Amino acid sequence: MLHSCMYKKIMNWEIQIKGFKSYLQLEKSLSGNSVEAYVRDMEKLQQYVEMSFGKVPSPEKLKSKTLREFIVWICELGMSAKSQARIVSGIRAFYKYLLIEDIIDDDPTLLLEVPRTERKLPDTLSNLEIVKMIDAIDLSKAGGSRNRAIIETLYGCGLRVSELINLQISNLHFDIGFVKITGKGNKQRWVPAGTQVVSQINNYLTNIRVHLDIKKGNEDFVFLNRNGKKLTRVMIFYIVKQLAEKAGINKTVSPHTFRHSFATHLVEGGADLRAVQDMLGHESITTTEIYTHLDRRYLQETIERYHPLGKYNR
Repeated sequence: MLHSCMYKKIMNWEIQIKGFKSYLQLEKSLSGNSVEAYVRDMEKLQQYVEMSFGKVPSPEKLKSKTLREFIVWICELGMSAKSQARIVSGIRAFYKYLLIEDIIDDDPTLLLEVPRTERKLPDTLSNLEIVKMIDAIDLSKAGGSRNRAIIETLYGCGLRVSELINLQISNLHFDIGFVKITGKGNKQRWVPAGTQVVSQINNYLTNIRVHLDIKKGNEDFVFLNRNGKKLTRVMIFYIVKQLAEKAGINKTVSPHTFRHSFATHLVEGGADLRAVQDMLGHESITTTEIYTHLDRRYLQETIERYHPLGKYNR
């Protein structure tokens, strides 16, 4: 049971977001899609605050510093400039509403801007571009089925390239719809494996990999080269680059692009930040290093509901 004080603060968020929604509909006359987008953004801010502080400060208690840190975080997550601008616009509108309702006396968003950074974030692929890359794979050639499984796994599970090449058969738990990943610092996490990921890996294991002369010490690695050895990082980069060129995609595409796309598509689709954080293996979104573990079924539902590959079959 929630502590009564925390429950009241959560209710404050819900009540004020509900009031904000009515304000956007009735006074600003925004379209239904715009209203829902702004509401989702405020819910993301609420989730961020919960994870950052380990408690739920009411929205009127937030300072400019926290709002700026939230915007920087969504920028680093890889969200598009357009999405970042919309979120800033939504936060400003939310606090304008709180001012109108005399809930706050000072506006903490006066100096809030979309962060400018010299570090160029990796490009994010659209779902259509990812489909084009998959369609560019020649399944009649050696390595075709393996390469499709690699792309599906990078995008479907949001893995780092090091996690992909070290993925082991013994850590595929398709009976429960998960793979166990060993990430940075040898920390393990469970990531949902969608239908496409399971299908393509099983196809590769059953029809291609079984015919390889697997070298000693490589028996448990999922993805192998034609000599029966674990793939290298360089090989994954080469595969991805060649497919992007073949698909006519004029972006800088690397294995990490799929990880950014995985996270961005989930968050922009409305997924809970905590679920995305857990699936990416991010120990914390703040220096407090708070880590939120989630129920496995909830992670599966997040993939099925918000990930583009969970919405249709190819």
